[in-house]
Amino acid sequence: MMKKSSSPARRALHAIAAAVGTFSLVLFVAPSSIHTLSAADPAAAGTTARRSLASFDTMVERSARQMMEEGRRIFRFDTFGDEVYWTDVLGLNRAVAGEKNGGVGAGVSPKAALELGLKVDMDALPADLVTRIKAGAVNLDDPATTLALIKLNAVVGVVGTTDTRGNVSRVGLTCAVCHSTVDDAFSPGIGHRLDGFGNRDLNVGAIVAATPGVGAIAKVLNVDLATVKKVLAAWGPGKFDAELDKDGKGFRPDGKTAATIIPNAFGLAGVNNHTWTGAWGNVTYWNAYVAATELKGKGTFYDPRLNDPKKYPVSARTGAWNTRGSPDMITSKLAALQFYQLAIPAPPAPAGTFDASAATRGRALFEGKARCAGCHVPPLFTEPGWNLHTAKEIGIDDFQASRSPDNRYRTAPLRGLWTYMKGAGPGATGRGFYHDGRFSDLEQVIRHYDRLFSLGLSETEVKDLAQYLRSL
Repeated sequence: MMKKSSSPARRALHAIAAAVGTFSLVLFVAPSSIHTLSAADPAAAGTTARRSLASFDTMVERSARQMMEEGRRIFRFDTFGDEVYWTDVLGLNRAVAGEKNGGVGAGVSPKAALELGLKVDMDALPADLVTRIKAGAVNLDDPATTLALIKLNAVVGVVGTTDTRGNVSRVGLTCAVCHSTVDDAFSPGIGHRLDGFGNRDLNVGAIVAATPGVGAIAKVLNVDLATVKKVLAAWGPGKFDAELDKDGKGFRPDGKTAATIIPNAFGLAGVNNHTWTGAWGNVTYWNAYVAATELKGKGTFYDPRLNDPKKYPVSARTGAWNTRGSPDMITSKLAALQFYQLAIPAPPAPAGTFDASAATRGRALFEGKARCAGCHVPPLFTEPGWNLHTAKEIGIDDFQASRSPDNRYRTAPLRGLWTYMKGAGPGATGRGFYHDGRFSDLEQVIRHYDRLFSLGLSETEVKDLAQYLRSL
């Protein structure tokens, strides 16, 4: 029998094979354990690899908790340094304080603040203050009381900075001012926070118009002060125009406001394109856009599509498309902020706001005859992927779509539709359906699509389908 060759070439191959085997183990173990393992100890290698992966799982879980906590804090309390705008430019702090407290005008009392749609977090109120409010021992007509509430971080979305004498000298705004409400547990406008609910009581236009520095907006838009105040007054409660300072369009061709309904910021996990119209990106894009160009915080926002003198003349002129605030107080916060917002679920419809039996029949229509599920794909209730359509496809005018980068409307996710119905629960203020509230109820929306697509729905089927949509 012939002996196996022990040639230099064969010995080299054996050495390479042994080295590869050892290296493959090293790839899956913690660096601190590398010196203890070899190809001759596979059991130890497997144990250490499993321990290393389990350890990484722990890191992931810890990171998730930290991102959640930090994202919530940012959403509720981080101004991104926008005090420079709301205090130094617009003078919101002085408008709130009033002349008697070192500001201007009559000031904003708690009653006036609630009428403007601002909310109060009852969990931020000391127990003795709650007792005094219940007893009527707190003057809710005095702007000084509003300042005291701001100092307590009790006015949702409004953050105050105090000077050495303890007076509120600066104010800034956070994400929560537009995208949180309260459950009215104490009284209307005062309760526990509900993050992610669009605050459709908030009259942003009236608040901004009342500031002594509102003329700064007229300069940005290259119009007179009267025009700016007319535009702001047209918004009304629950609407805001995030493109005004990009394209300068204050009104639709039919004379109605160009502002859109403040959307919900819940139920967005898995959803692409997070705003009413197309190609504005998902929630982290929008956070950067709003933080830098709407709240006017200090940081970075970049989108060269907005450097279009014809479509976005204001943005092209002001350079808002390439905002570079220093120091950057936005970018490092986007990850945690996105994580928190995507974790906010759509709230279930409150009991008693829909007919369960009719909703069951409506679901069959939704998935069948009415063909709703073709675009509103359950359980996201929007299309996975590029969920955009032209105005012609959905049978409406293209005004708002034409203000977006790709001239389309987004297929809106449907969970939480009850929050657009008046009186259905906290945050349900009845501002209407669609981006501009053009349909007063769900039945009107359904009839629109019934006509557009010749669905042949009976009136009973329209009502059943509406009940299903209410239940989402």
